[in-house]
Amino acid sequence: MCGIIGYIGDKQTQEILTTGLGKLEYRGYDSVGIAINDGEAINVTKAEGRLENLASKLSDKPLNGTVGIGHTRWATHGRPSDENSHPHTDETTDFAVVHNGIIENYQDIKQELIENGVTFQSQTDSEVVAHLLSRLYDGDMISTIQKVIDKLEGAYALGIVSKYEPNKLFAVRQASPLIVGVGEGENFISSDIPAVLEHTRDVIILEDSEIAVLSKEGVSLLDMETANPIERDVFKVDWDMEQAEKNGYDHFMLKEIFEQPTALQNTMTGRIDQDSQMVEFPELDWSEAKVNEWNKIYIVACGTAYHAGLIGKHVLEELTRIPVAVEVASEFRYRRPIIDEQTLVITVSQSGETADTLAALRQSQKMGAEVVGITNVVGSSIAREADNVILTMAGPEIAVASTKAYTTQVLSLYLMGVYAAQKKGQITEEYRKELLESLLKTPGQIEESLEHIKGIRWYAESIKDAQSVFFLGRGLDHAVALEGSLKLKEISYIHSEAYAAGELKHGTLALIEEGTPVIALATQNEVYDKMIANIEEVRARGAKVMGVTTEGNMDIYHYVDETCYIPATNNLFAPLLSVVPLQLISYYTSLALGNDVDKPRNLAKSVTVE
Repeated sequence: MCGIIGYIGDKQTQEILTTGLGKLEYRGYDSVGIAINDGEAINVTKAEGRLENLASKLSDKPLNGTVGIGHTRWATHGRPSDENSHPHTDETTDFAVVHNGIIENYQDIKQELIENGVTFQSQTDSEVVAHLLSRLYDGDMISTIQKVIDKLEGAYALGIVSKYEPNKLFAVRQASPLIVGVGEGENFISSDIPAVLEHTRDVIILEDSEIAVLSKEGVSLLDMETANPIERDVFKVDWDMEQAEKNGYDHFMLKEIFEQPTALQNTMTGRIDQDSQMVEFPELDWSEAKVNEWNKIYIVACGTAYHAGLIGKHVLEELTRIPVAVEVASEFRYRRPIIDEQTLVITVSQSGETADTLAALRQSQKMGAEVVGITNVVGSSIAREADNVILTMAGPEIAVASTKAYTTQVLSLYLMGVYAAQKKGQITEEYRKELLESLLKTPGQIEESLEHIKGIRWYAESIKDAQSVFFLGRGLDHAVALEGSLKLKEISYIHSEAYAAGELKHGTLALIEEGTPVIALATQNEVYDKMIANIEEVRARGAKVMGVTTEGNMDIYHYVDETCYIPATNNLFAPLLSVVPLQLISYYTSLALGNDVDKPRNLAKSVTVE
């Protein structure tokens, strides 16, 4: 979850590292630091807190040199502090290391090193790597790194510089993401592509058990165990730099909310044949026989992706009549799920590197299931390891609170549901055309909704001082309520919960008191009347209710205090529209409270540790 950057070339490194760290702060922002080898010594500057704290230190005492590494931290072991910031060094500062991941056996290693006279400066697991490099150095960096790696258990992406080889930068990947940026007369390492886009679009995706050796002249990849060379194609990034910048918006989150129509359109492009009005998935290419073999489907994900999976369950069961279970990846991997060759497992992850989801993927494959990965990142672990992959075309998502990645995941599950139903012969031509015509209108309908946000902003500002906010819904609306509640608590820090509205009478009503804000979704026609009854139940206890419904349900204003209308659509696709006002409510509430919208406390974007 931390962010790593590294550079080697002819340019002064400090600005390259700090600029790159600014692009990686979404991965963690508890502390930050850089280490630069000036050819004679490794100099380190680091600071607790945000990048501006480091910049202040460097303005007084800049670091010179053309080889260096940097790190922005999401704390796991040891509280945020200068001492616990990366890079970490050995006692003589012959080696400096940055690390993303968790060294699971660090306590044993640390105790052994202490018994051998090593003094530690931090409480982190990562510092053991620097001391191991020093203790095990044999005159050759590759064999030394191999010896160190042989002692480590867990997940790690490492960037290493050494006094002994000042013209090289070393990188190691094991179960944590790391890429190499290939330039002209300069090369880079990074946890994510946006940090190097300013300098190069040529990227090598490191895989597990690989070592990269960078000089300004080139890059070589080695097998971690044998040190044999590895050949790897260079991946050409086709993002525009503008996609990774705010482009005039105050925050990435707001920009990404407004990018949803384009992201959805891009995700549909090439997957809906306008002539035949059928869904096409060349990346799946399922046969009728294959789809008919499956007797159950699991959707496995975490957080926002899990909420997308709840909508996917409804859609896949509705269209294919195959039973679907949605599982939290961190729970799924530690039990004995019933999986065999007749099981389809769908793993959903924005980054494609979510540790628990990736472990679930591997576990499912070992048990014989076919695995489809839904991810936003080309070359990510899930994209490479899944049997088939559906790439959402959201473009880079920088804000920690996911918006466009979520809606493109939902859309991908819709398309998969229609595609599987086609193959299974479970959907009529008339109904399929009705669904696709409705789906194709969705990007334009979201654009229309985004033109009317003043009322949403006013409502958000009115609830900023609430102690608790509750979200209610039935069916698909309940899944959206869960996502809306998560967004609000993520970035506003207001306690928020979502409930299936029919469960109110089983305990939840005890939490409703005079003035409690309740956001009630009522977009599903078959349970609309039931939802109105639930709204009346909370209003009778003093709740102030905002109703979210589709145009045409004009009578709702009799039962709520505020109303938000979304364009009329097929009930199945209402979640793509109803989630947008909830995203905006979260954004404007956080803004009204003066919070850092893009970087909420204690959170990071890519959860690459368990």
